[in-house]
Amino acid sequence: MKTKPKFSIAEHFETVEDPRIERSKEYLLIDILTIAILSVICGANGWVGMETYGKAKDKWLKTFLALSNGIPSHDTFARVFARLNPEQLQESFLSWITAVKKVSKGEVIAIDGKTVRRSYDKGKNKGAIHMVSAWASQNRLVLGQRKVDDKSNEITAIPELLKVLYQFAFESVI
Repeated sequence: MKTKPKFSIAEHFETVEDPRIERSKEYLLIDILTIAILSVICGANGWVGMETYGKAKDKWLKTFLALSNGIPSHDTFARVFARLNPEQLQESFLSWITAVKKVSKGEVIAIDGKTVRRSYDKGKNKGAIHMVSAWASQNRLVLGQRKVDDKSNEITAIPELLKVLYQFAFESVI
């Protein structure tokens, strides 16, 4: 008997550990993650964009999310995402994307390194963030990312990224 794929964000993200202490939780983690994912899909950029999207879609979001304290603020999105385990988040996201959108057989997967704009902080002496991404060109999806220490470490991050992608979606990559 073939199992039916799960398309719900909640079903795929339930394994992401909530790093917050119990008494400080005003919003369910799944509500924060769902609004973040939906807002980015709809073109939101950054934490303020997520809050703006949530407020604009408040009535609709309340039909399937708890949101007992309303829409989380941009500061809440920033604080929660800063503490989440990125590997757990990526694993859950890949699981969900794999269920929602199958990668076409023979599709080209581009691997590329980029420096995240405005990710440096001169005041705190922090350099820019460098990421290596796998991009499914036909489906226009980022399938996975890995943070690297600097541009020269991209080559070492690629095998790690391919290993994660292989686990979720591919019989062969390259």
